Amino acid sequence: MEARVIIKGSEWRFDAKEPIDISIPLNFNGPQPNAYGVPPAASEPCVSGDLIGDTRRGGGCNFEKYTFIPHCNGTHTECVGHVTRERISVRDCLQDVLIPARLITMDPCYASDTAETYSISIDGDDRLITRERLQSATGNSSADGAIRSRHEALIIRTLPNDDRKLTRQYVDVVPPYFTTEAMQFIVESGFAHLVVDLPSIDRLYDEGKLSNHRIFWKIEPGSFETNDTTRRKSTITEMAYVPNKIEDGEYLLNLQIAPFATDATPSRPVLFRLKKN
Repeated sequence: MEARVIIKGSEWRFDAKEPIDISIPLNFNGPQPNAYGVPPAASEPCVSGDLIGDTRRGGGCNFEKYTFIPHCNGTHTECVGHVTRERISVRDCLQDVLIPARLITMDPCYASDTAETYSISIDGDDRLITRERLQSATGNSSADGAIRSRHEALIIRTLPNDDRKLTRQYVDVVPPYFTTEAMQFIVESGFAHLVVDLPSIDRLYDEGKLSNHRIFWKIEPGSFETNDTTRRKSTITEMAYVPNKIEDGEYLLNLQIAPFATDATPSRPVLFRLKKN
């Protein structure tokens, strides 16, 4: 089914029957990704007397209890409530249904090869997504700051990229993360939603500062309170996976979340390739 949309004055078309799911399936009883070495997501049949929620054990149907940590056990979408004392729900923050998006592929550089910064002292062999490389990948090389994008979401695939990301254990080796300048560029560009294939947009071990999260949502450094400039309707999706066969370019993003009244929820980002009329 082909549909047409107008995005800031330009007409595009997409096939609603060709969705591209870039979430990581969460296998509760098998291999799965993990951040920080937390307990893996798990499930167990509910049992009450003679009633067993497992057809393999004689039950009339399957019904199970699921235990997981959204921030660490797979693809998830989070809101500003991740860093505030106020309990803010991602369900309330995510209002967009079909979001104009740009998919780019980034090859992070070593910290020793850039003058860009981060909120804490970092190792020279840390791998960074920099403002300079983002400007190049998005076609914005303005020295005076970012030109506001026509896209509302930015999706970033990092290199190297393979299906080991589906089950990677992010514990000992620090994965790539964004510089302070790169995160400022994303905000200046007007991207309201950020989707990455990393466990965090911040350094995995950053002394609890979450400085990039605060820049993205416009929360003051070290603060746990929103303010008049806070981007309450913006979201961050982490631990997605974009296979290599998916081309960089223009998409519509349908960001599907579980209706949890929590700061983060498991999510299923779905892409539809946009074609210019």
